[in-house]
Amino acid sequence: MPPKPPSARLTHFLMIPLITPTSRPQLRSSLTAFREKVTTTRTSENPDGIPEKAIRPLGSLHLTLGVMSLVTPELIQSALEILQRLDLKGILLKSGATQHQDDESKDLEPQKQTPGLTITLQGIESMHDPSSTSVLFAPPIPSPQLTTFCQSLKQVFIDAKLMVEDTRPLLLHATILNTIYVPGVRDKTKGKAGHGKRKARLTINAEEILQDYEDFVWMKDVKVEKVAICRMGAQKVDDEELGEEYVVEESVVMP
Repeated sequence: MPPKPPSARLTHFLMIPLITPTSRPQLRSSLTAFREKVTTTRTSENPDGIPEKAIRPLGSLHLTLGVMSLVTPELIQSALEILQRLDLKGILLKSGATQHQDDESKDLEPQKQTPGLTITLQGIESMHDPSSTSVLFAPPIPSPQLTTFCQSLKQVFIDAKLMVEDTRPLLLHATILNTIYVPGVRDKTKGKAGHGKRKARLTINAEEILQDYEDFVWMKDVKVEKVAICRMGAQKVDDEELGEEYVVEESVVMP
């Protein structure tokens, strides 16, 4: 039996940034309250509380649409050119994501409507069995428009053979907690970060957290402002409030 070919080295990802002038104060307040509660609460399941380093920094919050292996400058340039050529307005209209500027504009012809897409993050979910998990995330409230828009963007890069195909349904989520970032955990996993429980030796019992934050609103009605291609691996930034950000190769502004 021939050996299994090595997995592609993932270098970049297509994403929707969640930090905007509107969302920043909402997410700052939500994340601060969450961090203070879960890192100081001691339970029989988590006698030491949740390590603070497991909570993701404010500036790292985003929705991943797909991952890419852009291992040469030529591949990076190809991906950026596709991003720049995206017909975002057309994709928005096809997804049904239109908004009216005021009540009177509801009678405007379709071509005069203002495209728009908003996101509300509510609740918290686990990537694994909640009793032994390493990743918790905040999902956007389900929206056919948001899902269709994101899937359409992803398909453009798949068709160009620049994005890794994934047969699983698109799971839009903002990672709130990942124990892989706790000091010492990454060393034990030989540097392999990821969502898989086997790759993160430190697990927590999140059953109570999921109950407490089932209806918690992290941010509400925040308009999508950009689509970006970023490098893998968040980097520390001078802004202490943001903490870390992903390096943006290129971004395009939504219409």
